[in-house]
This record gives sequence, structure tokens and C-alpha cells, in this order.
Amino acid sequence: MLDKKATDVLVLQVAPLTSVADYLVIGSADSDRQASAIGDHIDGILSRSGSKPLGVEGMRSSQWVLIDFGDVIAHIFRQDVREHYALERLWADAKRIAIPGEPPAIQAAATPKPVKRKKALTKTKV
Repeated sequence: MLDKKATDVLVLQVAPLTSVADYLVIGSADSDRQASAIGDHIDGILSRSGSKPLGVEGMRSSQWVLIDFGDVIAHIFRQDVREHYALERLWADAKRIAIPGEPPAIQAAATPKPVKRKKALTKTKV
């Protein structure tokens, strides 16, 4: 992802939380074209190393590209789409794995602020 200038790349270890995959790799792209290029790049490099994807989704529209390699699932989002779906919040309990030489990804708002509620009116007996 980083070779194609993906931003806010994040690796989440989800194995203790689900049987679907061991790791999720999430990255952002500035445009549909860049998301598609990042997806093609990941597919090409891993395919050359002998890892064929089990499934690829979203390459046509490229707003959200998903490449499933079994134990690792890569998500490449256009930035606004990533903010909308907020997978980081969905998987907030997952351990974040540091990427050597990269600054940590910006963490989305983890906990919403509590809402102040007005006291309910109580009826008094006359």
C-alpha cells in the first residue's frame, strides 16, 4: 500500500475477535483511481509471491476495494468512504500492529461524548 502512497495505513490483529481473518490492513486513497492502483499493486505483488486472493471486491467502482487473502484482508478506501464506514471503530478492540518506519495512523474518534439528558418532569400529588 505504501508503495502507491496509501495514507493512514493501519494493521489490526483481529484473530482473537473473529474467525474470518487474522489481520485487517486498512488504507486510504485520495481518489477512485488511486484506490484501484493500490489494489492492483497489492494483488500483483502477492500473486507473484504465490499468494492468490480468495476474492476481490470493488475494483470497478474503487471507492472501497477489498482483497481477501484468507488470513489477511486488505481494505483500500477513498478517504470519505473510510470515514463513513469507520472500520477502526468497529474493530476498536483489535490490537494495532505498528508498521516499521511509519507514523501511527490517525485514530478516529473512539468514544462518543455522553449526551446530557434533561430531567423528566415528575407529577406531584395535590
